[in-house]
Amino acid sequence: MKSLAQEFLSPEEQKQITDAVHAAERCTSGEIVPLITSGSHSYPMAAMRGGMVFALPLAILLTAPVAGMFWLTPTNMWVFLLLFFPLFFGISLVIQAIPGLKRFFLFKGEMLAEVEEAAHVSFFIERLYQTRDANGVLLYISLLERQAWVIADSGINDRIPVREWEEVVALVTQGIKEKKQAQAICQAVSRIGEILEKDFPVQADDENELHDLIIR
Repeated sequence: MKSLAQEFLSPEEQKQITDAVHAAERCTSGEIVPLITSGSHSYPMAAMRGGMVFALPLAILLTAPVAGMFWLTPTNMWVFLLLFFPLFFGISLVIQAIPGLKRFFLFKGEMLAEVEEAAHVSFFIERLYQTRDANGVLLYISLLERQAWVIADSGINDRIPVREWEEVVALVTQGIKEKKQAQAICQAVSRIGEILEKDFPVQADDENELHDLIIR
């Protein structure tokens, strides 16, 4: 079964993004890497929240009729507990398995924190810090949270302020909302190239040191 990230782009759309990276890197020595991931965290607490939201009222509603079947009082606590725990764990497992459901039980601040942390971790896992001129740029896109993050290596951060990447993030997130993800990512990559071109023009001995697109 394909992951959310693997289904996000068709092979043709992946090629469009790869071509956009090549085009952007022809104008700058910077190394641009779009990374698309299904989600930045498993969020077990979100599934538990959802399990509680659904299981509690269902168990309350079912306690009286089930208790009546066994000649027990309609407020029998043991009947309630025997209904609540299976419902809670069953619903939690379903929510954990379905990203679209899980997202309803996530808090915005929680998602932003996890995406930022995962983006920084990915920057090091994918070795963007090992480029010759410390000029790697990661465009991190996390689908479950519908969030994007841009991280640039030290050589770029010393000359280009972080606020320059806000437009790039907005392009990606808006494009995902409008179901125009490939187009939006290509535009974001092109914009990164434009930002880098002035301070990091292409060099005669440039080499493609990093992946052009990572999907995981």
